[in-house]
Amino acid sequence: MRAVEFQEYGGPDVLRLVEAEVPGPGAGQVSIDVAWAGVNFADLKARAEGYRVASLPHRPGLEVSGRIRAVGEGVSGLREGQEVAGLVQGGGYADVVVAEAAAVFVLPGGVDLRTAATVPTVLPTAHALVHEVGRLQAGESILVQGAAGGIGTAVGQLARAAGAGAVYGVTSSRAKAEYARAHGYDDVFLADTFDHDVRRATCGRGVDLVLDAVGGDTLRRGLEALAVFGRLVSFGNASGADPWHTGQADLVTRSLSVSGFSVLALAGTAPNALRELTARALRTVAEGTVFLPVTAEFPLQDAAEAHRLMGGRTSTGKLLLHVA
Repeated sequence: MRAVEFQEYGGPDVLRLVEAEVPGPGAGQVSIDVAWAGVNFADLKARAEGYRVASLPHRPGLEVSGRIRAVGEGVSGLREGQEVAGLVQGGGYADVVVAEAAAVFVLPGGVDLRTAATVPTVLPTAHALVHEVGRLQAGESILVQGAAGGIGTAVGQLARAAGAGAVYGVTSSRAKAEYARAHGYDDVFLADTFDHDVRRATCGRGVDLVLDAVGGDTLRRGLEALAVFGRLVSFGNASGADPWHTGQADLVTRSLSVSGFSVLALAGTAPNALRELTARALRTVAEGTVFLPVTAEFPLQDAAEAHRLMGGRTSTGKLLLHVA
């Protein structure tokens, strides 16, 4: 089978298409004939920095869609030939990947394989940020960093469906801002001035919920943009900045709260919670509440081009690799 891997850290050129043996599932696992694989910023961090890489060579890819090839011992509720989406800890850029059965989800009617590849990391994350962790209530306001990305696109739609009073986004360019406005956002601010723009837009009140995947100084500024009793959810550190620590002294003046979310961590520590979360998220796609646009797709052998596009910070929506 074909697979994309890297044997050293670096730019997109370190990605190589190789021939490899077809893996078989162990106990509690299934193997999947991959149709589509999602491209995520975490894949770029793995390639460039070794993020979540245990050893080299490493095959990137955290989310796939396809058909079950084989079922391992002890797996129930899944069978060969079913169309599924899967969340994996790596290896998704390949013709065949092995996944833990707990992180494999049979597709509901109306969800095709191409659409399904946008789901495993993006949609459960977006759903959790709005509902399970962010606990957005009708009438509340929300501010989302990276509003034009895959997660941001889903969050805008979910927040609107939840009855948010105002949905604000942050992007790095005016072109991305226009894209975000088409996916549920009332107003979109540029990264350099978002904290001042939020205060202006809310007449100095601030917002009820901030979702931050950037970290560093951006996270600190997001905390300052919160209203009294506001919540901030951190779900990434795209800036690569050293972890920022906060404490009671930073929070008590306006009774703020800070929490975190990682879909990959949830898969490892609470797989049943992940299954329930993903089932709820998939329903929003099947019912038409959320549409995740694929803005670019590449054949498997052109994975480096997908990384260049995403790394250039000009892409919007979701990027996919067409595997089979």
